[in-house]
Amino acid sequence: MNRKQKMIKKTAKRAKARLNKHTAPTIKKYVSKAERAEQQAKLEAEAAEQATAAVETTDAATDSPVVEANEEKTVPAN
Repeated sequence: MNRKQKMIKKTAKRAKARLNKHTAPTIKKYVSKAERAEQQAKLEAEAAEQATAAVETTDAATDSPVVEANEEKTVPAN
């Protein structure tokens, strides 16, 4: 490899390295056990809310056809 090729190779390596720079994640601060517990409680509360909302919507969807079926049964009896 001659001198010019070596220079080209080095500049290409440097350009590639510039693109692949790794930025270290920024560390916010120390999070105490109490703060962690609060965050976990909030997450669990949100998950419980979503679960109850999902259950309510499925209950409402299943209750409607049952009522209609009961009405259909009572109508022929009259």
